[in-house]
Amino acid sequence: MTLKEAQETVDQWIRTVGVRYYNELTNTAILMEEVGEVARIMARLYGEQSFKQGDPRPDLADEMADVLFVLVCLANQTGIDLTEALERNLDKKTRRDAQRHQDNPKLKA
Repeated sequence: MTLKEAQETVDQWIRTVGVRYYNELTNTAILMEEVGEVARIMARLYGEQSFKQGDPRPDLADEMADVLFVLVCLANQTGIDLTEALERNLDKKTRRDAQRHQDNPKLKA
């Protein structure tokens, strides 16, 4: 699925199953909540924190998909074409950061 297809699919889902979009501020708060859930799992799987006994098995992929879903909702609501935005962002990063990363001794193997 392309980003364009994802935006169209989410929009169709919202309009049929979801009834309507939550407002932008509500979706921003939901996005922060979902990012926090990803952070919690990452801290426990890859960081020093541990899961509590009895915690359900985490589904990192599902939590990342939740983040993507809400981000796509916000893009749709604000008229942002994520394909275009990502292409511009990668171009900016390439122009700005290419030499900086090449010269960074911390990134050398």
